[in-house]
Amino acid sequence: MTNEEIQGIFFQECDEGLASAEAGLMACRAGEHDGETINTVFRAVHSIKGGAGAFGFAALQSFTHHFETVLDLLRGGELALEADLMTTLLRAFDVLSDHVAAIRGAGSAPDDAEVLAMLQAIGSGERPRPAVQAPPEPLAVAEAAPGVDLSFDLDALLGGLEAGDLDLGEPAALPATSPWRVTLRPARGALHNGGEPLLLLRELVALGGEMQSADTSQIPTLDRFEAEGAYLGWTLTVPGHVNRAAIEEVFEFVAEDCELRIEQDGVEPEEPPAPANALPVDPPPSSQPEAATNVVPIKSAVPEPVKPVQAPVAAATAGQTIRVDLDKLDRLVNLVGELVITQAMLAQQLQDCGQSAIQQLTDLDHLTRELQDSAMSIRAQPVKSVFSRVPRIVRELEAQTGKRVRLELEGEATELDKTVIERIGEPLTHLIRNSVDHGIESPADRIAAGKDPEGMVRLAAEHRSGRIIITVEDDGKGIDRERVLALAVERGIVAQDARLTDEEIDNLIFAPGFSTAKAVSNISGRGVGMDVVRQNVQALGGRIAIASTPGKGSVFTLALPLTLAILDGMIVSVGDQTYVIPLTHIIESLRPSHGEVKRMGPGQHVLDVRGAYLPVLSVADQLGLSGAADDPTQAVLIVVETEEFGQAVLMVDAIVDQRQVVIKSLETNYKPVPGCAGATILGDGRVALILDVETLVALQITADEPPLLRRA
Repeated sequence: MTNEEIQGIFFQECDEGLASAEAGLMACRAGEHDGETINTVFRAVHSIKGGAGAFGFAALQSFTHHFETVLDLLRGGELALEADLMTTLLRAFDVLSDHVAAIRGAGSAPDDAEVLAMLQAIGSGERPRPAVQAPPEPLAVAEAAPGVDLSFDLDALLGGLEAGDLDLGEPAALPATSPWRVTLRPARGALHNGGEPLLLLRELVALGGEMQSADTSQIPTLDRFEAEGAYLGWTLTVPGHVNRAAIEEVFEFVAEDCELRIEQDGVEPEEPPAPANALPVDPPPSSQPEAATNVVPIKSAVPEPVKPVQAPVAAATAGQTIRVDLDKLDRLVNLVGELVITQAMLAQQLQDCGQSAIQQLTDLDHLTRELQDSAMSIRAQPVKSVFSRVPRIVRELEAQTGKRVRLELEGEATELDKTVIERIGEPLTHLIRNSVDHGIESPADRIAAGKDPEGMVRLAAEHRSGRIIITVEDDGKGIDRERVLALAVERGIVAQDARLTDEEIDNLIFAPGFSTAKAVSNISGRGVGMDVVRQNVQALGGRIAIASTPGKGSVFTLALPLTLAILDGMIVSVGDQTYVIPLTHIIESLRPSHGEVKRMGPGQHVLDVRGAYLPVLSVADQLGLSGAADDPTQAVLIVVETEEFGQAVLMVDAIVDQRQVVIKSLETNYKPVPGCAGATILGDGRVALILDVETLVALQITADEPPLLRRA
């Protein structure tokens, strides 16, 4: 494994650690924490520190060191989790996130001077550090093999690192004349795995360690020498007042096959379970006191995912997850899509064959569906990866607006396609900013209105009818419809004499350039937020709806497809054209009798569905097609469900088939087509458009719009 690959794994572990730390800090802020919560945050920061040291990210390592010092005081009961400390910890976490982003090339290194000074003040003010004996300036290695110069300068070794920069732990109750003896020998493949021994020696010297000897007995002859081989071993002494845990911490992130022995004269051994790769310890001479030998198991060079300690599990459960390059998954999904198309074509060609062929086609269909579901589930990810960014956004908005906001997250484990997850981040950011800036009132205004001074923003996700529903809700003042309508008239968005329903007024906030902010700020005022939300959601094949109650708050509902690759659809004919209606919208289909269809005016009909009258929409009229049936009683009526307008009825000529289809983007392969969400290839090789049910129903119900498509 190359260093770049190992570093990539470290970055992934950083993401997991940051998510774990943020969840713990938010639990602390809400008062829902215990000792293990603080330990989890500490372990996450500590793991990032270890990896940063292994890869030479000095700024990140230094910041996490001071951050974990404060967390260590907190988990040890030496600090109380007061409001000021909680604020500092949250600010430190934000800076830590920026540091991680910087080493990944996603931004410049943050200015951490202020927060770092606060962490240092908290750490040094509560627990003084024990004095550390400064090592001699030149440090030479004794017992070098003839002709091999292993001497080096201490300044070069330390690289500017001072002993006081590291936490040595509490002084052990041992005499200063009984130092620790540390013997280490990296395995042959240590350098390949990122286990750079020079980093270990630097940290030991920073603890006050002194080099005693170097074992050169395993250096091979020149013809067998490998440039990246590890052939040396070292023995150092570390002052006895240094806590053993501080020494063990130095070796926490090196390769597992590194051999390590830590001894101290005059101390009975604790007899920890020795790993298989530990150095054998010879019994001490009878004339000398026994040496306590602590064989320290060495962990991987890459930090482990942060998680609560669990009971050991059987070896059979290990390795249940693997990381796979996203490009490989994309290729797999594309191939499965082509397989679905080929299977449909094969079924089309063999539909007139005998019963045996039909049964084989049925078996193939089941296998194809299973393979497709498995491939899509591999790409599924929980929305937690997107939701985890929201707490920081809310904290920043609180600081900028002076408002107090309680964030509630629900359904973080809800899964959907990775492509959808990657593209909903920006719409959610705009919605959250809108809720805090325009929805939630100031504490004084909320108190005057009889509300809790702390506002609430709720972000939730759930699966519903083959789609994912994401809601952003606040308990603020709601939409001021009079102001919205007045601004829309002033800016020429609607006519002066327009009569709009409450829902239509609410939707005006999605108009390009529209904003109710009285002044342009860093948060809002330029009118480029909510229109971007609608555009991005519609580009995903989704819809957004608003429900607002003045004085009570607003709810924004996003309905998104679970995947952008494959859908179950009903194939219908309209005139001489073939279309696909997504099954997620369809409730039922029927051929009505004369008594079930009522005429409401020229070209307008409603269908009586068990006492409910639903508008009948002619797909041919909406898309500007000729040659289609115009009498509802002679056509097929399909009852559909929409997120914003409830139920409606689509009128088509006939139902041809029902099957899974592979979605092809019109924008990528052709251009956007109003009223159509995409295209697919049918079993006979023809291209069929996938109807955008939400748009068709919306245009028919809201206004008398001209046909969306006209034939030349």
